[in-house]
Amino acid sequence: MSEARLKSVQCSSPAGLHRMAYKEWGDPANPRVLVCVHGVTRVADDFDALAAALSDRYRVVCPDVAGRGRSERLRDAADYAVPQYVADMVTLIARVTQGSADGADGDEGVHWFGTSMGGLVGMILASFADSPVKRLVLNDIGPVLDPAALARIGEYIGQDLRFASYEAGAAYVRTVSGAFGPHSDAEWDKLARDVLVRLPDGQWTRHYDPKLAAPFAALTAQQARADEARLWQAFDAIRCPTLLVRGALSDLLSRATAEEMTRRGPRPRLVEIAGVGHAPTFVQPEQIAIAREFLTG
Repeated sequence: MSEARLKSVQCSSPAGLHRMAYKEWGDPANPRVLVCVHGVTRVADDFDALAAALSDRYRVVCPDVAGRGRSERLRDAADYAVPQYVADMVTLIARVTQGSADGADGDEGVHWFGTSMGGLVGMILASFADSPVKRLVLNDIGPVLDPAALARIGEYIGQDLRFASYEAGAAYVRTVSGAFGPHSDAEWDKLARDVLVRLPDGQWTRHYDPKLAAPFAALTAQQARADEARLWQAFDAIRCPTLLVRGALSDLLSRATAEEMTRRGPRPRLVEIAGVGHAPTFVQPEQIAIAREFLTG
């Protein structure tokens, strides 16, 4: 099995510079690059199983988006938004493809797997003219975001919680992540360990900046409508092969939106995963097989 290498790249925001950490799997000389980007409160480690499984075909690059995990926090909380994340990923892609004569499928560029927020970032990147994204997986995300689900996520993110023990923190993560669907105890333990960090006083907390909640709190109904229009415009501009994965019980990506997506833009193939909400974790062999078949088939 391939072992991950921990690296970082320096990125910029309007408020200054920050370092974004990432994990890299597979042959460091492999020009075929797969970028995997996590959801709003998760980390690069979410993709350990997927990256290990696909490292025979790809150099797999999994960043901790700014403010999460090993990456530095942003000085201005208002920058915790998709435009900043897109800019950071452009910098990352430039770093990991530098010196490669060829990229994915013989063209300069990368393949992209994005869960939730990571899918939004990939959607925007893939919509650009001369985009580096040559093949795209959108994991339980689309241009229409359910307002109730967004409110739930915003409230969850903003709670600056402390846990007296790892076990208490892990129990909390398991409870609030129930929509991920059935997992073994070992899988739940990893999903918790990936996002919990021990503080100097011995307590445990979640491994991200609570200020991530600021853009959710500032979101107005008018802005939400404008954002949705821009996301549809971006989706309609995508031309690369695209796979849309939906948790059959998802409260963030509705079945109606998913079906509309199959008729627009890149006209993605839709795969629904039974018994799962927002969002499929792709740690289990049957889910990994879905990604492998599309990306390498």
